Amino acid sequence: MPASMRRMASLCGLLLAMLQAGPLAAEQVVNVAGVHFPPYVIKPEQPPAQGLLPQLLEALNRMQERFRFVMLPTSVPRRFQDFEKGRLDLAVFENPAWGWQAIAHQAVDMGLEDAEVFVARVEPGREQGYFEQLRGKRLALYSGYHYAFADFNAEPEFLQNAFNATLTYSHDSNLLMVLRRRTDIALVTRSYIGDFLERHRQYAGQLLVSERVDQLYRHHVLIRPGAPISAEQVAALLEQLRESGQLAEIFGRYRIAVRPGAVDSSAAAGAGN
Repeated sequence: MPASMRRMASLCGLLLAMLQAGPLAAEQVVNVAGVHFPPYVIKPEQPPAQGLLPQLLEALNRMQERFRFVMLPTSVPRRFQDFEKGRLDLAVFENPAWGWQAIAHQAVDMGLEDAEVFVARVEPGREQGYFEQLRGKRLALYSGYHYAFADFNAEPEFLQNAFNATLTYSHDSNLLMVLRRRTDIALVTRSYIGDFLERHRQYAGQLLVSERVDQLYRHHVLIRPGAPISAEQVAALLEQLRESGQLAEIFGRYRIAVRPGAVDSSAAAGAGN
Protein backbone atom coordinates (compact mmCIF):
# COMPACT_ATOMS: atom_id res chain seq x y z
CA MET A 1 0.00 0.00 0.00
CA PRO A 2 1.43 3.42 -0.94
CA ALA A 3 2.57 5.60 1.96
CA SER A 4 -0.09 8.22 1.21
CA MET A 5 -2.86 5.64 1.45
CA ARG A 6 -1.44 4.26 4.67
CA ARG A 7 -1.43 7.77 6.16
CA MET A 8 -5.00 8.31 4.98
CA ALA A 9 -6.12 5.01 6.47
CA SER A 10 -4.36 5.86 9.73
CA LEU A 11 -6.04 9.28 9.85
CA CYS A 12 -9.45 7.79 9.12
CA GLY A 13 -8.93 5.25 11.89
CA LEU A 14 -7.97 8.00 14.33
CA LEU A 15 -10.99 10.11 13.40
CA LEU A 16 -13.29 7.12 13.78
CA ALA A 17 -11.83 6.38 17.21
CA MET A 18 -12.32 10.00 18.26
CA LEU A 19 -15.93 9.99 17.05
CA GLN A 20 -16.65 6.77 18.92
CA ALA A 21 -14.96 7.99 22.09
CA GLY A 22 -16.38 11.51 21.91
CA PRO A 23 -19.78 10.95 23.52
CA LEU A 24 -18.16 8.87 26.24
CA ALA A 25 -15.32 11.30 26.89
CA ALA A 26 -17.43 14.48 26.79
CA GLU A 27 -17.84 16.01 30.24
CA GLN A 28 -21.50 16.07 31.21
CA VAL A 29 -22.76 18.92 33.38
CA VAL A 30 -24.86 17.90 36.39
CA ASN A 31 -26.83 20.78 37.92
CA VAL A 32 -27.19 20.54 41.70
CA ALA A 33 -29.69 22.48 43.85
CA GLY A 34 -28.09 25.13 46.04
CA VAL A 35 -30.55 25.90 48.85
CA HIS A 36 -29.53 28.12 51.77
CA PHE A 37 -29.17 25.55 54.56
CA PRO A 38 -26.16 26.41 56.76
CA PRO A 39 -23.63 24.91 57.16
CA TYR A 40 -24.47 22.79 54.09
CA VAL A 41 -25.05 25.75 51.75
CA ILE A 42 -24.54 29.40 52.71
CA LYS A 43 -26.21 32.11 50.61
CA PRO A 44 -25.79 30.29 47.28
CA GLU A 45 -26.78 33.37 45.28
CA GLN A 46 -23.69 35.22 46.55
CA PRO A 47 -20.42 33.98 45.01
CA PRO A 48 -18.04 32.56 45.92
CA ALA A 49 -20.03 29.50 46.96
CA GLN A 50 -19.64 28.58 50.62
CA GLY A 51 -20.64 25.60 52.74
CA LEU A 52 -20.32 21.84 52.73
CA LEU A 53 -22.06 21.30 49.38
CA PRO A 54 -19.45 23.28 47.40
CA GLN A 55 -16.74 21.24 49.15
CA LEU A 56 -18.51 18.00 48.25
CA LEU A 57 -18.94 19.03 44.60
CA GLU A 58 -15.29 20.08 44.40
CA ALA A 59 -14.25 16.64 45.68
CA LEU A 60 -16.53 14.91 43.15
CA ASN A 61 -15.16 17.00 40.28
CA ARG A 62 -11.58 16.37 41.37
CA MET A 63 -11.91 12.60 41.50
CA GLN A 64 -13.29 12.04 37.98
CA GLU A 65 -13.68 13.71 34.58
CA ARG A 66 -16.91 12.24 33.22
CA PHE A 67 -19.26 14.59 35.10
CA ARG A 68 -18.92 18.21 36.15
CA PHE A 69 -21.11 19.03 39.13
CA VAL A 70 -22.32 22.64 39.21
CA MET A 71 -24.37 24.26 41.98
CA LEU A 72 -27.35 26.37 40.86
CA PRO A 73 -28.98 28.67 43.43
CA THR A 74 -32.62 28.01 44.26
CA SER A 75 -34.84 28.28 47.34
CA VAL A 76 -36.66 25.94 49.72
CA PRO A 77 -40.08 26.29 47.98
CA ARG A 78 -38.77 26.80 44.43
CA ARG A 79 -36.51 23.73 44.35
CA PHE A 80 -39.48 21.44 43.62
CA GLN A 81 -40.48 23.35 40.49
CA ASP A 82 -36.87 23.71 39.32
CA PHE A 83 -36.40 19.95 39.73
CA GLU A 84 -39.58 19.04 37.85
CA LYS A 85 -38.81 21.44 34.99
CA GLY A 86 -35.35 19.95 34.52
CA ARG A 87 -33.36 22.99 35.64
CA LEU A 88 -31.92 20.84 38.41
CA ASP A 89 -30.63 17.28 38.12
CA LEU A 90 -29.82 16.59 41.77
CA ALA A 91 -31.12 17.76 45.14
CA VAL A 92 -28.63 16.99 47.92
CA PHE A 93 -29.04 16.70 51.72
CA GLU A 94 -32.73 15.95 51.23
CA ASN A 95 -35.31 13.67 52.76
CA PRO A 96 -37.86 12.10 50.35
CA ALA A 97 -40.55 12.90 52.95
CA TRP A 98 -39.97 16.67 52.70
CA GLY A 99 -42.65 17.30 50.09
CA TRP A 100 -41.15 15.08 47.37
CA GLN A 101 -43.75 12.31 47.54
CA ALA A 102 -45.61 13.38 44.38
CA ILE A 103 -42.48 14.24 42.38
CA ALA A 104 -40.75 11.57 40.29
CA HIS A 105 -37.22 10.90 41.48
CA GLN A 106 -34.75 8.30 42.65
CA ALA A 107 -33.11 8.55 46.05
CA VAL A 108 -29.61 7.66 47.18
CA ASP A 109 -28.86 7.39 50.90
CA MET A 110 -25.61 9.33 51.36
CA GLY A 111 -24.65 7.58 54.58
CA LEU A 112 -24.54 10.94 56.41
CA GLU A 113 -26.47 11.67 59.61
CA ASP A 114 -27.26 14.96 61.32
CA ALA A 115 -30.00 15.83 63.80
CA GLU A 116 -32.43 18.69 64.38
CA VAL A 117 -32.41 19.65 68.06
CA PHE A 118 -34.04 22.19 70.35
CA VAL A 119 -31.99 25.07 71.75
CA ALA A 120 -32.83 27.35 74.67
CA ARG A 121 -30.96 29.93 76.69
CA VAL A 122 -29.14 28.66 79.77
CA GLU A 123 -31.04 29.83 82.84
CA PRO A 124 -30.71 28.90 86.56
CA GLY A 125 -32.56 25.65 87.23
CA ARG A 126 -33.35 25.01 83.56
CA GLU A 127 -32.63 21.41 82.57
CA GLN A 128 -33.52 18.91 79.83
CA GLY A 129 -37.11 18.65 81.05
CA TYR A 130 -37.68 22.13 79.65
CA PHE A 131 -37.86 20.64 76.15
CA GLU A 132 -40.51 18.03 76.93
CA GLN A 133 -43.48 20.36 76.47
CA LEU A 134 -43.45 22.82 73.57
CA ARG A 135 -46.95 24.24 73.81
CA GLY A 136 -47.04 27.44 75.80
CA LYS A 137 -43.52 28.35 74.71
CA ARG A 138 -42.42 30.70 71.93
CA LEU A 139 -40.65 28.93 69.08
CA ALA A 140 -38.30 30.34 66.45
CA LEU A 141 -38.43 28.28 63.23
CA TYR A 142 -37.04 28.50 59.73
CA SER A 143 -39.77 29.28 57.22
CA GLY A 144 -40.55 26.41 54.87
CA TYR A 145 -38.83 23.71 56.92
CA HIS A 146 -40.62 20.50 57.85
CA TYR A 147 -40.41 19.63 61.56
CA ALA A 148 -41.28 16.28 63.09
CA PHE A 149 -42.88 17.79 66.22
CA ALA A 150 -45.40 19.49 63.87
CA ASP A 151 -46.01 16.29 61.87
CA PHE A 152 -43.98 17.84 59.02
CA ASN A 153 -46.67 20.47 58.42
CA ALA A 154 -44.76 23.51 57.15
CA GLU A 155 -47.79 25.81 56.71
CA PRO A 156 -46.97 29.14 58.42
CA GLU A 157 -50.49 29.70 59.77
CA PHE A 158 -50.56 26.28 61.41
CA LEU A 159 -47.15 26.74 63.06
CA GLN A 160 -48.00 30.25 64.26
CA ASN A 161 -51.34 29.21 65.76
CA ALA A 162 -50.38 25.82 67.19
CA PHE A 163 -46.88 26.62 68.46
CA ASN A 164 -46.67 30.41 68.77
CA ALA A 165 -43.94 30.27 66.15
CA THR A 166 -41.92 33.10 64.69
CA LEU A 167 -40.81 32.16 61.17
CA THR A 168 -37.61 33.60 59.72
CA TYR A 169 -35.10 32.94 56.98
CA SER A 170 -32.07 33.00 59.29
CA HIS A 171 -30.86 30.41 61.79
CA ASP A 172 -28.54 33.04 63.26
CA SER A 173 -31.52 35.32 63.91
CA ASN A 174 -33.40 32.50 65.60
CA LEU A 175 -30.52 31.69 67.96
CA LEU A 176 -29.95 35.37 68.70
CA MET A 177 -33.64 35.75 69.58
CA VAL A 178 -33.20 32.92 72.09
CA LEU A 179 -30.09 34.55 73.56
CA ARG A 180 -31.91 37.89 73.85
CA ARG A 181 -34.99 36.24 75.42
CA ARG A 182 -37.25 37.31 72.54
CA THR A 183 -38.22 33.67 72.04
CA ASP A 184 -37.87 30.55 74.15
CA ILE A 185 -36.72 27.75 71.83
CA ALA A 186 -35.13 27.57 68.40
CA LEU A 187 -34.67 24.47 66.27
CA VAL A 188 -31.39 24.00 64.42
CA THR A 189 -29.15 21.13 63.42
CA ARG A 190 -26.28 19.99 65.59
CA SER A 191 -23.95 20.86 62.75
CA TYR A 192 -25.25 24.43 62.73
CA ILE A 193 -24.79 24.94 66.47
CA GLY A 194 -21.11 24.10 66.14
CA ASP A 195 -20.77 26.49 63.21
CA PHE A 196 -22.60 29.28 65.08
CA LEU A 197 -20.47 28.98 68.21
CA GLU A 198 -17.31 28.88 66.12
CA ARG A 199 -18.30 32.23 64.61
CA HIS A 200 -19.70 33.70 67.87
CA ARG A 201 -17.44 32.45 70.62
CA GLN A 202 -18.78 35.07 73.03
CA TYR A 203 -21.92 32.94 73.40
CA ALA A 204 -20.10 29.80 74.54
CA GLY A 205 -21.86 28.29 77.56
CA GLN A 206 -25.03 30.33 77.05
CA LEU A 207 -27.04 27.82 74.98
CA LEU A 208 -28.76 24.74 76.36
CA VAL A 209 -28.95 22.07 73.66
CA SER A 210 -31.58 19.36 73.96
CA GLU A 211 -30.87 15.68 74.20
CA ARG A 212 -34.30 15.34 72.60
CA VAL A 213 -34.02 15.02 68.83
CA ASP A 214 -36.81 16.42 66.66
CA GLN A 215 -35.65 14.39 63.68
CA LEU A 216 -32.62 12.46 62.63
CA TYR A 217 -31.42 13.51 59.21
CA ARG A 218 -30.34 10.64 57.01
CA HIS A 219 -29.31 12.73 54.07
CA HIS A 220 -30.25 11.65 50.56
CA VAL A 221 -29.43 12.71 47.03
CA LEU A 222 -32.54 12.91 44.85
CA ILE A 223 -31.99 12.29 41.13
CA ARG A 224 -34.32 13.62 38.45
CA PRO A 225 -35.60 11.21 35.78
CA GLY A 226 -33.59 11.90 32.64
CA ALA A 227 -30.65 13.41 34.53
CA PRO A 228 -27.24 12.88 32.90
CA ILE A 229 -26.17 10.76 35.89
CA SER A 230 -27.92 7.70 37.34
CA ALA A 231 -28.64 6.83 40.94
CA GLU A 232 -26.15 3.95 40.68
CA GLN A 233 -23.42 6.29 39.43
CA VAL A 234 -24.10 8.78 42.24
CA ALA A 235 -23.91 5.97 44.81
CA ALA A 236 -20.64 4.69 43.35
CA LEU A 237 -19.00 8.13 43.45
CA LEU A 238 -20.08 8.74 47.04
CA GLU A 239 -18.74 5.34 48.03
CA GLN A 240 -15.36 6.22 46.53
CA LEU A 241 -15.29 9.41 48.62
CA ARG A 242 -16.21 7.38 51.72
CA GLU A 243 -13.50 4.80 51.15
CA SER A 244 -10.86 7.47 50.55
CA GLY A 245 -11.77 9.27 53.79
CA GLN A 246 -12.86 12.44 52.01
CA LEU A 247 -16.46 12.30 53.31
CA ALA A 248 -15.17 12.14 56.89
CA GLU A 249 -12.74 14.98 56.17
CA ILE A 250 -15.50 17.23 54.83
CA PHE A 251 -18.31 16.45 57.27
CA GLY A 252 -16.70 15.10 60.45
CA ARG A 253 -15.71 18.45 61.96
CA TYR A 254 -19.35 19.55 61.87
CA ARG A 255 -20.52 16.59 63.98
CA ILE A 256 -22.19 15.01 60.96
CA ALA A 257 -21.85 11.24 61.30
CA VAL A 258 -20.39 9.38 58.34
CA ARG A 259 -21.82 5.88 58.50
CA PRO A 260 -19.60 2.97 57.51
CA GLY A 261 -20.56 0.73 54.61
CA ALA A 262 -21.84 1.34 51.14
CA VAL A 263 -24.40 4.00 50.37
CA ASP A 264 -27.71 2.69 49.14
CA SER A 265 -29.71 3.72 46.10
CA SER A 266 -33.36 2.94 45.60
CA ALA A 267 -36.29 4.22 43.56
CA ALA A 268 -38.58 6.46 45.56
CA ALA A 269 -42.31 6.75 44.98
CA GLY A 270 -43.37 9.75 42.99
CA ALA A 271 -45.50 10.94 40.12
CA GLY A 272 -44.56 9.09 36.99
CA ASN A 273 -42.80 6.25 38.81
